[in-house]
Amino acid sequence: MPKTFTPNFNRFNSLFELVSYFNTEQKCEKFITANRWGDDIVCPYCGHHHCYTRSDGRFKCKDCNSNFSCKADTIFDNTKIPLLKWFMAMYLISCHKKGISSVQLAVDINVSQKSAWHILQKIRTLFAQDDSEALDGEVECDEMYLGGRETNKHQSKRTEGTQGRSTKTKTPIFGMVERFGNARVLKVSDTKASTLRPIIEQFVADGSHIFTDEYQAYKGLDERYMHSVIQHGIKEFSKEGITTNSIEGFWAYFKRMVFGTYHYVSTKYLQRYIDEAVYRWNTQIDDEGERFDIMLSKSIGVCTYEDVKMIA
Repeated sequence: MPKTFTPNFNRFNSLFELVSYFNTEQKCEKFITANRWGDDIVCPYCGHHHCYTRSDGRFKCKDCNSNFSCKADTIFDNTKIPLLKWFMAMYLISCHKKGISSVQLAVDINVSQKSAWHILQKIRTLFAQDDSEALDGEVECDEMYLGGRETNKHQSKRTEGTQGRSTKTKTPIFGMVERFGNARVLKVSDTKASTLRPIIEQFVADGSHIFTDEYQAYKGLDERYMHSVIQHGIKEFSKEGITTNSIEGFWAYFKRMVFGTYHYVSTKYLQRYIDEAVYRWNTQIDDEGERFDIMLSKSIGVCTYEDVKMIA
């Protein structure tokens, strides 16, 4: 079994403790190397094992003669920014309850705002949601619409017919939250039954008890799930355990994060910000050190410029 260098991240109760521990670039690189490969260095280009270490700390593959560093094919690949600043950025994201803007991060770790934005986008790629673990038990489903308020615009620039579920100036988002558990939230093209039903069936285990409002798109869920409905239209918000307060709580948190910290989120990158909110929601019982540990573990994976800029 390869040996790994695994510091106890739970001891990092402050940014000062983190910086004091990872006080050299070499220590940061040692951490990445040990947690990525242990004692068996594997070439990221041909997959050959037992590559040897060069005198400058880089590695050389005996098979394809490639030279590479521990940062190859990770979110740190080709970065000119010290690894300590990357680690600091991860820690700051983990301890700021509503996220951190690129402007503030640039000040905190002393980089340009453009570099801070790039760092944040790369880190957000670590939060991508998947369906490896289905939601089950009691699950609340709801949809929301994110976009500018027409009342905040000049009369001449307002768009007619944007009330309610209109997507003329708003982006629909669909969320599923276990009571006292995890969430899965996705940007969607619309909130029709043909769009929402497959998502529910993908992320929610059969036989679960689903709670929704009376929106027509949720009709027919009782064919596969227990389905309870709360009548928001007649001002019902909780009745005999039937409620959607958990998912409403997530929407309230997400809006505070977007409007309070980022102020504006483009539709192109919206899912990244949703993933960040879901990650923080799903790890809310963890402390900063544990969330930081999860992010560092996920950071050892392929991430390219195209991934960050979302170039097709």
